[in-house]
Amino acid sequence: MGVNGVGSFERRLSGIPGQNTAAPGTGGNDAGFQTLLQERAKVGLNFSKHAAKRMNERGISVDNQLMHDLEHAVEGARKKGAKDVAIIGAQGVFIVNVPNNTVVTTMAQSDMKERVFTNIDSAVLM
Repeated sequence: MGVNGVGSFERRLSGIPGQNTAAPGTGGNDAGFQTLLQERAKVGLNFSKHAAKRMNERGISVDNQLMHDLEHAVEGARKKGAKDVAIIGAQGVFIVNVPNNTVVTTMAQSDMKERVFTNIDSAVLM
């Protein structure tokens, strides 16, 4: 059935048997790729060497509860489209690169002299 007297046009893709004939971006193999990306993102947070060094210097310890809270905060930021987030909690501030799932630096509450954060696009309060 057409609109305003114009008939509809149906495009049929034909090809070699077993060949992916879906147009790019329409869900062919992209669904599998998206699933793979989501699974990789849920592996857990990594800590950069710099962040690990700062945690040791500043006496910040990460227990299972804090790790769970950080991962939950990162997931919430990811759903909102954040790229670099400052997660602020009682233990300190954790700067996380969301696409890489990596804590890039951290500081204790007592170390925040200037209280200015740069190169972030989001903040999460824990």
